Amino acid sequence: MRDEYDIENLNPRKNPYAEKLNQQMTVSLEAETYDYFNELANDIGIPFQKLVNLYLADCKKKKLKPELLWN
Repeated sequence: MRDEYDIENLNPRKNPYAEKLNQQMTVSLEAETYDYFNELANDIGIPFQKLVNLYLADCKKKKLKPELLWN
């Protein structure tokens, strides 16, 4: 190892995985919705957050929009 490094001339490169990083957020779900996805995740054998992310990514890919009915 060197005693000193010239940081200004290191020529850093961008992280190739930076665009694939997940963004952390908080979402409020109805208890029934949470229970449904949590049970489904347990049945399939994948983590809850992974299942929700896969489902939302699939909705995005298929360009699905929710049906909004106001009572």
